[in-house]
Amino acid sequence: MRVLIGGGSGFVGGALTHLLRSKGHEVQHVSRDPRAGVTWAQLVSKGLPTCDAVVNVAGANVLSPLRRWDAEYEAEVQSSRLETTRTLRDAIIRARSPPHAWVLLTGVGYYRPSLSQEYNEESAGGDFEFMSRLVRDWEGAARLPEETGRSVRQVVVRSGVVLGKNGGALKWMLWPFRLGLGGSLGSGRQPFPWIHVDDLSGILLHAMEGSTVHGILNGVAPCLSTNAEFVGTLARCLGRPALLPVPGGVLQALLGPQRASMLLEGQWVVPQRTLESGYRYHFPQLAAALKDLVS
Repeated sequence: MRVLIGGGSGFVGGALTHLLRSKGHEVQHVSRDPRAGVTWAQLVSKGLPTCDAVVNVAGANVLSPLRRWDAEYEAEVQSSRLETTRTLRDAIIRARSPPHAWVLLTGVGYYRPSLSQEYNEESAGGDFEFMSRLVRDWEGAARLPEETGRSVRQVVVRSGVVLGKNGGALKWMLWPFRLGLGGSLGSGRQPFPWIHVDDLSGILLHAMEGSTVHGILNGVAPCLSTNAEFVGTLARCLGRPALLPVPGGVLQALLGPQRASMLLEGQWVVPQRTLESGYRYHFPQLAAALKDLVS
């Protein structure tokens, strides 16, 4: 299978590329750097290269502690998702020989935060706050017209917090825990939908290869946990205490209210259609996932 990946040089894109190549698939990246693959400008001017599947995992890191949340960064967060998705969608529409599969990675921020409500892929959302509306618009930007959609399978994977060794949320969590300074965020009662990066890559590959897979898949582990449970499990895996909770007001001061709410609130998300489609998790349990990543 020949696969074109938007955002292939990033954290998730790199893991997906490694998995695809290990399975014998050919991979080409869409990048701003012409030395790294097809550029976004070339997609517009020359069209889609011949491929069997197109995947977009591009998007600026919403929770990067190195960036201050302001109007400029908010615009970057939006454009890095919407514009790349529209560019790939338009190239698919114009292609003489469209790919068999068009897969987009978004997020569970689509669903309204709740301490009690459980969401599956059929649940409503997309109408709450910035991230929820962004996911709605993001997925809308990927939608193919009916004529093209009849020949191209469309799959959207809504990811939880991605855990990996070389990037993602865990990269920023490890150093305070290793110093004995870890703790839950806010009350710790908020849901913490998570997924091991190997499983997220596996679900994306499953979406490309599965001839009957279509529509929305929740890219989260089937084992649900709260923030406090996640923090306690991580601390035990590292053999460190987790005694210093971070008050919500401190997070809001450090990250701004917009980003702080993403950490202080959460959603109970279940991968119902993901499991029904036949995907089998490598790391369904939190303790095993964290042991694999911090060993």
